[in-house]
Amino acid sequence: MDRDAALDRVDAVVDAVESETLPVPVREVWVYGDVALGLDPLDRLDVYVTKDILLRGDPDAAEAFERSHGVKGVGKSVRAEWAREHPDLLRANSNGYAAPEKCLAAHLLPDDDEPVHLEVCNASFEDNVTQRLKGAVAREAYEQILDPRGVCLYADGQRSPDAMSKLRNSEFAFPTLSGALEMLGLEGDEAETAVEAMRAYRAEQTGTSVRGDVV
Repeated sequence: MDRDAALDRVDAVVDAVESETLPVPVREVWVYGDVALGLDPLDRLDVYVTKDILLRGDPDAAEAFERSHGVKGVGKSVRAEWAREHPDLLRANSNGYAAPEKCLAAHLLPDDDEPVHLEVCNASFEDNVTQRLKGAVAREAYEQILDPRGVCLYADGQRSPDAMSKLRNSEFAFPTLSGALEMLGLEGDEAETAVEAMRAYRAEQTGTSVRGDVV
């Protein structure tokens, strides 16, 4: 993916978070991995969003959308207002409930052929990096580790004043991936094993992908 095109996509994501009604409130937007390192072109663009839960439910909407679209949980897991505006973007999980991460991907990433990965979690990027690392190491599922080399573009209603321009100018400096993992506590050999697993898993991904996580 051409770097300029990738950053234009990221800019559009932040614009949407800042100004549009989304399936769920979004508190943070980060990019991580290759795009943060300044690579051009990118194999994949990695975007991370921190979502908030909905505080008030809408049982009437839930019943109406279950009847009309066969999707449960509208007004509970995703905003009823958003679903009414974008019924074509409503996505469900395997149990038939509205899936916030899939709905966000449908809204924020309209071209599902783009090599973009969206991570959606209720925890901040930095907290989830730590939690995912612990879980992945305990299970020896190293491919599930989040690349910790990230850049925050939006947080708590505020767009970073200079992060995007620094990204475009490739001004951020990060260690190697193995070095970053060692800084988080992995030993050298285990860090290298993790890097190999992460790269192999990533190479298998095609088109737009999304992962929802709860910490």
